[in-house]
Amino acid sequence: MVLRNQLTAGQSLISRDGYWVGPHFLRVRRASEAESGVLARGQEIQRLGLEREEREATVETLETQLQNLRAQQRQQENGREHLRRLLQDEARQQGELKAQLSAGKAKVEQLTLRRTRLDEELVELGEQRALEHESIGEARLQLQEALDSMALDTEQRELLLAQRDSLRERLDRVRQEARQHKDHAHQLAVRLGSLKAQHDSTRQALERLEMQSERLTEKREQLSLNLEEGEAPLEELRLKLEELLDKRMTVDEELKTAQIALEDADRELREAEKRRNQAEQQSQLIRGQLEQQRMEWQALTVRRKALEDQLLEDGYDLHGVLATLVAGANEKDAEEELERIAARIQRLGAINLAAIDEYQQQSERKRYLDAQNDDLVEALDTLENVIRKIDKETRNRFKDTFDQINGGLQALFPKVFGGGSAYLELTGEDLLDTGVTIMARPPGKKNSTIHLLSGGEKALTALALVFAIFKLNPAPFCMLDEVDAPLDDANVGRYARLVKEMSQTVQFIYITHNKIAMEMADQLMGVTMHEPGCSRLVAVDVEEAMAMVDA
Repeated sequence: MVLRNQLTAGQSLISRDGYWVGPHFLRVRRASEAESGVLARGQEIQRLGLEREEREATVETLETQLQNLRAQQRQQENGREHLRRLLQDEARQQGELKAQLSAGKAKVEQLTLRRTRLDEELVELGEQRALEHESIGEARLQLQEALDSMALDTEQRELLLAQRDSLRERLDRVRQEARQHKDHAHQLAVRLGSLKAQHDSTRQALERLEMQSERLTEKREQLSLNLEEGEAPLEELRLKLEELLDKRMTVDEELKTAQIALEDADRELREAEKRRNQAEQQSQLIRGQLEQQRMEWQALTVRRKALEDQLLEDGYDLHGVLATLVAGANEKDAEEELERIAARIQRLGAINLAAIDEYQQQSERKRYLDAQNDDLVEALDTLENVIRKIDKETRNRFKDTFDQINGGLQALFPKVFGGGSAYLELTGEDLLDTGVTIMARPPGKKNSTIHLLSGGEKALTALALVFAIFKLNPAPFCMLDEVDAPLDDANVGRYARLVKEMSQTVQFIYITHNKIAMEMADQLMGVTMHEPGCSRLVAVDVEEAMAMVDA
């Protein structure tokens, strides 16, 4: 322990008794026997080395076994994952089989119910057949009478059909003529405006001609009086007439010469008028300049008067001030001196409640408000232009859309009703606030309002209009909720055929309780309560079901 303090790093001491001392440690080994020492420890070290080698070999063996076990674990995990997937597939298949079994059970129940209903119907049909056998005899007699009346009705029907076709053609012509008359009325309104203007001008010309006619009538009456008062013989009158005719020819020539001279004078007059206008413009300019000089002179006079009054108030005389002026003094130097004095006064501060500052502030505010007003006026003009453009575009698009929907309605209505006609009509002239009226006439009816149609006819008319709009702006799918509820079997068949035709481009999802509409569907989905309080969704593929029935 004394030598311990003298040890350096890496040095240590071992005693014969088994004490091992280092700079920073002390290890003591006590043997069970007194003779134990360094040799015993060396043997133990060798033994421990051998044991270590054996254990290392054992560790290597165990590591090899561990790797093998891990590989086996991975294989087992892969197998377990495969088994889990198989289990999931079997569970899914089992769910599908359960669903198919439920669907089959539901189908069996439906078929059973249907068979029961068919049996009941067969019983009823048997009873009706017995009754019908009894009424066949009477029906045959009525049939013969009906055949006779039917022959007459057939002839009348052919005549009525011919009349109906002619009336339809006439109605179409009348409609076309009405549209043409409407266009013609618009043209006539425009022409009427121009004719009114022409009428006014013609009326004024007619008034002038009437005045001239009155003057000529007065002149003729005067000439008649002159002729009645004349007592000269006829020969003298003829001579005088010839002289007058010669004079008239002379006068006509002079009149032509005078007209030419008049035209020259008019031309010279126009040129003189033009020169006069130019002279007036120059005189106006000169007058303006003269007026401006007169105002400047008045301003100078007022200024001179104000200066004289100010000199008199200050106790000065104009001549005395002029006499005291320094030689060589001028107005520019006086103005500069005045500006310097005004600047000194300005530095003293406002003496009239800051009127100049307030005036500047109000001027700034006025300029700001004027700028805002200009911006608002410009924005208002822009908005009015935009509104006009929007109104024009709205009219054009509304007219195009109206024509397309009207054409679609005219094409779909006969398909839905098996005949008849329908069209849209505007209630006003302005396209921005007009209304739209539906004119529907099913085959065999001549109605004037939609209130005269039945519920089914109203539904079919609305369906034709909706499908016409739908053709104009189609969508990927369309949902119909019990549209066929108010329809009979014949109209349901037309409705189903129309849906089937349009289903080539659009997917239809419709809710119905009608058998005919269900038969037209490709896929049926329903909700059933197989157990009390438990609803279940049932889906049926119609093609697959038909294949199963055929099998």
